[in-house]
Amino acid sequence: MITDEEFTGEQLLLTTSQAAKVLSLSRTTVYALINQGELRPIHISRSCRISWAELERYVQRLDATPGTAAEPAADDRRWRRCEMPDGRRVLQRVQAATPDIGPAA
Repeated sequence: MITDEEFTGEQLLLTTSQAAKVLSLSRTTVYALINQGELRPIHISRSCRISWAELERYVQRLDATPGTAAEPAADDRRWRRCEMPDGRRVLQRVQAATPDIGPAA
């Protein structure tokens, strides 16, 4: 059994405690964000889980410039889970590759 302290990057869904750790927030704050509609949880039976994708969307909305839509910016930034040398897992912003469209017709 994986405890909240020993989660892996392969997990698709995180507990609220794990999500709080990733976001450097308290579990109470994560529940408040859920109640405010800022985070959309997945309920499985009586369990409340949050996907990595939802955490990435939340961080992207926080990073959006005030007064603009929360859609991806022109530079199409993405987030990646990284493990730090001390074992902490963090979200890091990475530049999305520009697709090679080819010559104009």
